[in-house]
Order: sequence, then C-alpha cells, then structure tokens
Amino acid sequence: MPGCAATSARAVYAGVVEHGVYVHPAARGLGVGSALLAALVASTEAAGIWTIQSGIFPENAASLALHHRAGFRVIGTRERVGRHHGRWRDVVLLERRSAVAGIS
Repeated sequence: MPGCAATSARAVYAGVVEHGVYVHPAARGLGVGSALLAALVASTEAAGIWTIQSGIFPENAASLALHHRAGFRVIGTRERVGRHHGRWRDVVLLERRSAVAGIS
C-alpha cells in the first residue's frame, strides 16, 4: 500500500495500516493534502483495509484538521512515544474506520 505500513505482522491486524502525509510548505493550502488522503482512503478500501491510523504532534493543528475532514477521529494521546530532534514527544493517535471494508 503506497504511503502506508502494516501495524503488525499478526494476521488479526491484516486490515490495519499506519500512514503519514507530508506536504511541501509551498504546496500547503492548495488541496494537496486532501487529495492525498482521498486517494489513500480509496486505495485502502479497495484493498480491504478497515482501519487507517496516524500519529500527529498535538501542535500540528493543520494536519489534525485535515485528518478530521477526511473522516479520522482522535483516539487519544500517546505520551512521550516519539523522539523528534532529540526530545520526547507526545503524539495524538487518530484512526479512520472504513464504511466499506471489514464490515462483515
């Protein structure tokens, strides 16, 4: 799955992927992120993926809003789970459940 990674090698989590989307500063505000997320959702649903998850730094309001508009919801905050530039960071965990894949 382009732009995604399996969250686990265990078969029970075969329909769960993690993703990240990064938009060049010059392209921000032009709908690129929305287009990328829409393509991601379409491709994962076609592949039978039932959950997409992502971790976003709490201060990244633009990315949190983008994901919210794409149907992601906040699950919670993972404290001190990521190291970025030598310091521990909290990460907001989001997920999007498919309305198509994994229903039955």
